[in-house]
Amino acid sequence: MPEPGKTMAYDDSETIDPEDAPLSGGEFLVKVLVLSIDPFLRGKMRDPKIQSYTVRQSLELYNYGIGVVLHSENPAVKPGHHLYGVFKFQHYAIEWDAAEFRALENAEGLPWSAYIGICAMPGLTAYVGWKEYARPKRGEVAFVTAGAGPVGSTAIQLAKADGLKVIASARSDEKVAFLRDIGADVAFNYKTTSTRTILQKEGPIDIYWDNVGGEVFEAAIDFAARHARFIECGMISQYNATEPYYVKNLRLIVWKELAINGFIVTTLQPKYEAEFLATVPRRVASGEIEYREDRVRGLENAGRAIVDVQSGRNKGKSVVAVADE
Repeated sequence: MPEPGKTMAYDDSETIDPEDAPLSGGEFLVKVLVLSIDPFLRGKMRDPKIQSYTVRQSLELYNYGIGVVLHSENPAVKPGHHLYGVFKFQHYAIEWDAAEFRALENAEGLPWSAYIGICAMPGLTAYVGWKEYARPKRGEVAFVTAGAGPVGSTAIQLAKADGLKVIASARSDEKVAFLRDIGADVAFNYKTTSTRTILQKEGPIDIYWDNVGGEVFEAAIDFAARHARFIECGMISQYNATEPYYVKNLRLIVWKELAINGFIVTTLQPKYEAEFLATVPRRVASGEIEYREDRVRGLENAGRAIVDVQSGRNKGKSVVAVADE
């Protein structure tokens, strides 16, 4: 597990004067407003000898964020523009490639942080995975793990919109209450209630949205209906495990003719992003899709936010508020 102050540190030795930052041709200065904290950041901190789908971080952390342009020598970027893209974990950034960022209009008047959460990569992850692999039929049963997180909570609401019965799990009673608020038909605390007992009673399940892997993945196989669809989005139970959990019932994948699909959001992003951006922010603004944030203020607290996400202590989409506009 990452440790603030030991394996992560806040370094304020490098400074910049935003009023007098030197810009060469094509560069622009961005004030970073909010940064996203996501489970996959753990993989970017791994030993470089370990292979993964995600590129290992350099010494400086970076992730999706929103910033406002202060000064620009680039004709494609104007002062006052709000940009979505990947930023280092710092207060200001001098950038040059405008194509790496998307200017946000925010016609819906949402908080800017929504555009690194429900209206960005986490929401998009749920959207593309559901659209591509769920193949839902009204009246079917879906099971969503880590349902209180930004991806899981969006998946729950997409499933309910398609007329499914939804079973959802979380790690605390407070999070379980949130699952019920967003429409889960059966919500339970997996720390105090047996997942197998719930699935045996409420299943079989036709769609499994997996954010945790391990023993829960094994239980989902046991209580899956024939031809069930498994959407493998994440396996956070294994990210910090010293020993992997070996699933013991894989033969049932064949016997039940299960469809198991792992995916990375960026692979499906070109297919669905335009549709997502045209519909989801509007649905969020209208209240049709709800979300919750876990906000910490100040870059010096980013390490704590990362650990909270890895340990499941966050209560909604984790964001770091770097600065006010």
